[in-house]
Amino acid sequence: MSPLLQVDGTRLAQPDGTTVRLRGAGLGGWMNMENFITGYPGNEAAMRSAVRDVLGERRYELFFDRLLTAFFGEADAALLAAKGINCVRIPVNYRHFEDDARPFEIREEGFAHLDRVVALCARHGIYTVIDLHSLPGYQNQQWHSDNPTHLALFWDHPHFQDRVVRLWEVIADRYKHNPWVAGYNPINEPADDSGRVLPAYYQRLAGAIRAVDPHHILFLDGNNYSTEFDLFDEPIENAVYTCHDYARAGFARSGGYPGETDGAWIDKQQVEEAFLRRTAYMRKTGTPVWVGEFGPVYTGDRARDEQCAALLSDQLEIYRRHEVSWSLWTYKDVGLQGMVHIAPDSAYQRHFGDFVAKKHRLGAEAWGSPNGTIRDLAAPLEHLVASEFPDFTARPFSTRQWLDVLLRHIVLGQPLVQEYAEVFRGLGNDDVLALADSFSLEQCVQRDWLLDTVADDARRGDGAH
Repeated sequence: MSPLLQVDGTRLAQPDGTTVRLRGAGLGGWMNMENFITGYPGNEAAMRSAVRDVLGERRYELFFDRLLTAFFGEADAALLAAKGINCVRIPVNYRHFEDDARPFEIREEGFAHLDRVVALCARHGIYTVIDLHSLPGYQNQQWHSDNPTHLALFWDHPHFQDRVVRLWEVIADRYKHNPWVAGYNPINEPADDSGRVLPAYYQRLAGAIRAVDPHHILFLDGNNYSTEFDLFDEPIENAVYTCHDYARAGFARSGGYPGETDGAWIDKQQVEEAFLRRTAYMRKTGTPVWVGEFGPVYTGDRARDEQCAALLSDQLEIYRRHEVSWSLWTYKDVGLQGMVHIAPDSAYQRHFGDFVAKKHRLGAEAWGSPNGTIRDLAAPLEHLVASEFPDFTARPFSTRQWLDVLLRHIVLGQPLVQEYAEVFRGLGNDDVLALADSFSLEQCVQRDWLLDTVADDARRGDGAH
């Protein structure tokens, strides 16, 4: 019997009628690299360009190909399967498959690692969801869409939209016969400020993909970073509308759990209320619920991390009770959120430790280092904007986060990108290979309590009947 999944009312089911509740992990930092996941500053394209200038083309390719190879291999798939993970969400950057200088020309070589990991996961009975995390023109204002600005230009330019349609036609054609691909997540965390472009564009994408592949599920993120669904009317057939459910108490700037964060009291009741609010559309339309991303940030402070563990357990209990599928963010990193992270004595940590410490001292990551020097400088600006422009609508979400993008990821990010690249200066082939191999599972530290928490959720049942 084929394991191909389909939407069946509020559930996901295999062709024989077996219900499948997806318990997943996001493969963040791999084919879409993020600064807090692998330790660089700014956005991926700027970082890669700077590192290429220092290493030269040949050694640059050697390093990044080895990093992609080491980051996820046979041992990683086996570990996840052993812990009851049955789905891996794979974020990808469009730049692997298309060059801005040659739009619409697909780079076949860009699929090599994606094909490899899809096949690896299938061998271990793990579904994959292919997630276009970075789009040409930037679908949101943040670094994780590889955006070097604070503007989401994708929604204003048909050229960018046409390129994404073409890319998804190619991806769908490539995987249309693969039943272990659970489906396609066409746009990660869209931020269409007008709210008018996204619904029609999803209809257009669905038509284009279904013309090539009529069978795979579409996993469609809500607007405003996958938190808002009011702009959608009737759901698209065989589609799952996916929310992202980050609890504020899990942010690095958290005031504790239970406790007050950003002026609001956060406890299990509030966490569940936020989840129910974000998934109201799915329950109204009788469609499945999939939490595409969630998970707290761990700071290394024992008491704080124990609170994060309690928050995670509460979220998993809520999802289990509501028979929700989920994908934890993220599988592997330098230590902030990963189920697995690089070792303190790894070649990468030894070589880049001082740089990462400087980045955190400055506060150059909105996600991983919310305080630091820049926070003290930004606070008066926040008060100034709030007092002088009380009706100003900042993107995304708040004046603080708008300033985070401008100050942390642009003002600090750009000079730090050059400094990060210079740390590669003078390294030979063996050196860059050792740095990349620091991300192999054999050299990493497993966050056992987190892996055991996931495994426990699997033992409590997956909703199958």
